[in-house]
Amino acid sequence: MAKNIWKIWLRQNFMTKEVENDYTGEVSTVGQTIRNEDIAERIVKGRSELRYETILAILNERDGIVLDTVLGGSSVQDGVVHIAPSVHGLWIGSDRTVDPEKQRPYISVTPATALRDGLSHVHMEVLGVKDSGAYIGLVTDAATKAIDGHITPNGIIVITGDKLRIAPDDDPELGIFFVYESGEKAQATQISQNDPKRLTTLAPDLPAGTYTLQIVTRYTSGNAFLKAPRTIVYDLPLIVE
Repeated sequence: MAKNIWKIWLRQNFMTKEVENDYTGEVSTVGQTIRNEDIAERIVKGRSELRYETILAILNERDGIVLDTVLGGSSVQDGVVHIAPSVHGLWIGSDRTVDPEKQRPYISVTPATALRDGLSHVHMEVLGVKDSGAYIGLVTDAATKAIDGHITPNGIIVITGDKLRIAPDDDPELGIFFVYESGEKAQATQISQNDPKRLTTLAPDLPAGTYTLQIVTRYTSGNAFLKAPRTIVYDLPLIVE
């Protein structure tokens, strides 16, 4: 199997306040997220006899089948991952009542054999400590304490990192934005804590889906502001179920 190298940046770990010199590793993906369109192009470049439009249509059709299957309560196993429906939350006693605030449907994704075996051939190269530029290190759902990207609509979320403060206050282009897969944006209108290393805000009433968190600000340090807004993007997608 080919040797794969993941380039790793070190970031200070804000979760362990009692330790000041521990770091977490962040894979340097340099924005390389591929979609069905990119996969179709790669297949075409591999000298497939199928046309690009045909391949893309097949990939999109597969997405629909997988979506319908999992939402229907069944699991999907392909050559990369195993996707299975599951449940978050507990029932106290044998009451059959479902409380959406306590129990909710969830999806678990487990690496398939090929992916697990492939990980054993991945080598990591540490690039060093990432510079002190603006970044989002962690998003926490205040109600559920989830840090895996799952957030609650109309719920409080805590965002930690550096140089996150939304400033100056009189610029309407600045703020916290949740960008849906289609490109539509929803802006958080209530920010209760607005500090360089920590933002506390109320998530909008977001419909189910996957979102990219963006913070747009001109803040840099102290009372200094950039001439143009800077967009800080969270690496982990946010999920509303």
